[in-house]
Order: sequence, then structure tokens, then C-alpha cells
Amino acid sequence: MKSILKTFTLVASFVAATAFAQDSDKALNLDQLLKQLEQGQIVQNKDNQRREQEFAARVSEQDRMLSDAAQRRDQALQTSEDLERQFQDNEFKLADLDQALTTRLGSLKELFGVLQQVAGDTKGKFQNSVISAQIPGRADFLDELAQSMGKSSKLASIDEIERVWFEVQREMTESGKVTKFTTDVVEAGGEKVSKEVVRVGSFALVSDGKYLDMNPSTGTVAELVRQPAGRYGESAEELQASDGELVQFGLDPTGGSILGLLVQAPNFKERIEQGGVVGYIILVVGAIGLLLALERLISLTLTRTKVNKQLKTKQAKTNNPLGRVLKVREDFPNVDTETLELKLTEAILGEVPKLGRNLTIIKIISVVAPLMGLLGTVTGMINTFQAITLFGTGDPKLMAGGISTALMTTVLGLVVAIPMTLLYAMLNTRSKNIVYILQEQASGVIAERAERG
Repeated sequence: MKSILKTFTLVASFVAATAFAQDSDKALNLDQLLKQLEQGQIVQNKDNQRREQEFAARVSEQDRMLSDAAQRRDQALQTSEDLERQFQDNEFKLADLDQALTTRLGSLKELFGVLQQVAGDTKGKFQNSVISAQIPGRADFLDELAQSMGKSSKLASIDEIERVWFEVQREMTESGKVTKFTTDVVEAGGEKVSKEVVRVGSFALVSDGKYLDMNPSTGTVAELVRQPAGRYGESAEELQASDGELVQFGLDPTGGSILGLLVQAPNFKERIEQGGVVGYIILVVGAIGLLLALERLISLTLTRTKVNKQLKTKQAKTNNPLGRVLKVREDFPNVDTETLELKLTEAILGEVPKLGRNLTIIKIISVVAPLMGLLGTVTGMINTFQAITLFGTGDPKLMAGGISTALMTTVLGLVVAIPMTLLYAMLNTRSKNIVYILQEQASGVIAERAERG
């Protein structure tokens, strides 16, 4: 301590001497300078004494503070030891109490475990059940009960157990009913409207002849953007218009999975669009062939009717092929048999192109249509392989477009080719039958002329 004080004093003296040396330029002579140094030394000594006293006072204060801190540390250590012993004692007491509670609960503990599991499972079923659209808020109670029993090991009361049983029983009862109720429905355009909804058990919701879907997360009821086509929509309308009579209605026991797949199935228009440009060309060609076939069918039917009428009369009429052929006999009554035969052959050959008009085009269409379908198949497969080259085979949706084009063009080509082939065969047969009648009657005319000589 003394060495520290001496060091501090020397430093202070040096600082004072430096200060007086800086002010020495103000002294007029050596006497005044000496006097100033003497006065400065006296003042410096007083400052040093004061500083020594302050330092000594601070040392005692720091000793006192250190002593207080040591006492607080000892008290904290003692408190920590007491709390640790108390914690260990409490753990033993809790273990004993838990064992006593388990012993007293007995089979009730298993009951509450099953109750918690049933509450959790039932909550999920209620959230996805369409019955919640008519009876909302059922899953909230079960969720709170399952969480309280799981986190705080709270035991369920008699009222809570009875309510769980009641909700499960009500779900079973309502699943066998067809009821009507009013609720807010989000239409396909996004507008929310209050409508009368028909609920078919726990399977389906129907309103205005359209199928509805309930969102489990928000609890809202909305129309399906795509509705199932055909008999399913008609059965929905009949169900809503029914006053109690039996109506055939399709149920989805999977909770909407089958309905979702049914809705996603493309309709007739979408299937045609999948064929692409080649598919449209096939349909246009098929439509042209169908129109030509209808024209030929009507024309040949009318011609055959007129020919049948001509067979029943001896007077030759020029409104049918047979009449025009037989008219040759009247136009050349005196020619020889060979000349008459040539004239009849000429008349028949003039009628054949008329009877077989456009049949060649129909035949060509029946042959070209499957080839065009094959072209679309190759094009679609090229697109598929390009998608595989760029993106790999990880996502099948990337290949769906090419595969759809490949399959649909093949289908469209066959759809056009098969009826065109049948129509060509039928029309060609009818045309040949008429030609055979003409040849038969011409042969009869030649034989009759030959007999007369």
C-alpha cells in the first residue's frame, strides 16, 4: 500500500512541476519563479494528502462491499441446497401420488385413454363429414377434449363422456337420413347465396340439381366447378324435386374420391380437343364422307323404288335407269339383235357412273382416316419423347398431352373409318344390285328380239 502511495505522489509532483514549467514564461525573474514553485509544491502536497485520504476511504468501502457479496453468495448457496433437497422430496412425493392415482384409477385409465383416442379420431371424421354442413361446431368440442386430456392429463367428466357418446350416435343416426336444410352456398362464380340443400346421409350434398362440396378447413359449402354429366345430374334434380318417393341416386361411399375422379373425366368436347389439329381434320373428313354417304343412300333408295315400279309396268319411263335402258328397245324397233345389244350395253354403261357416283370418295375416306389417325399417333409420341428428353419421366403430367393426342387421333381415325367402310360396302352393294337388274332386263330384251328373228 505504501509503495502505491509513493508512486502516486511522485507522479503528482512530476505533473505539477511540468505545469509550473509551462507557466515559467510568465515569471519575470528567478525569485518570482522560485516563489511560484514553492507555492505550487505546497498546493500539491495538500492535494496529495486529500487524494490519499479518499483512496484509503475507498479501499475500506470496497472491503465492505466484498464482504457483503461473500455473505450473499453463501446465502444463495444455502438457498440452492435447500431448494434442491425440496425438489428431490417433491419428486418422490409426485411419484408416490402418481402411483396411488394409477392404482385408484385402475381400468378407468384405459377408459380415458380410449376416450381420448376416440375423440381425436371422431374429430377428423366430423371435419370431413357433410353432416357438419347442417350441424356445425361438433368437432370443436372433441378437439378441446382431446387436447386437454393429452396435455394436462385432465380426466373427463361424466357430462363430457356422455356428449362424446351422443355425438357419435347422432352421426350414425344422421348418416341414414335424407334431409333438407338451408345454408349459405358458394356458387361456381364465387357468389355466396342462401339455398335449400338436400343432404343424402353422410355421402352427398345437392342443391339446384348440382353437387356440392364441403371444405373441411373452412366449413363452407360450395358448388363443384365441374359437375358430373349425364344421368348423375339428372338424378340430382329428381332427388331435390322428390316429395318422398323413391329416386335412384348415385352415392359415393369414399367420401368424395370417386366423385372427384368422375368430375375430372373429360367430356366429349374435351376428348376431341385432345386430338389436336389432326383430330379436327379427321372429323372434317369424316363429316364429308358421312354427307356423301347419306346422299348416296337416299339417292339409291329412291332409284331402287323407281326401278321396282318400272318392273311392274311395260311402259318405259325415263325417270329411272331401267326405264331409260328399256327405252332403247322402243327407239330402235327394227335393228338387228347385235346392234340392239350394243345399244343396250351403251345405255347401261351410261347409267353405271350415275349409280356409283361418290362411292370411290367414300372408300378413300375409309382408308385415309386410320392413316391420319396413325399420323396423329406418331405426332403425339414425338411430343411425348421431346417432353421426356427435356424434363425426364418424374412428372407424368408433362407427357399426358402427347399421349392424349396419340390415343385420341387413333380413336377418331377408327371411329371415322369403321362406319365409312360399312357404308361403302352397303352402298356399293345397292348400286351393283341395280346394275344387275339393268343387265338382267337388257338380256331379256335381247332374248325377246332374238326369238322374233
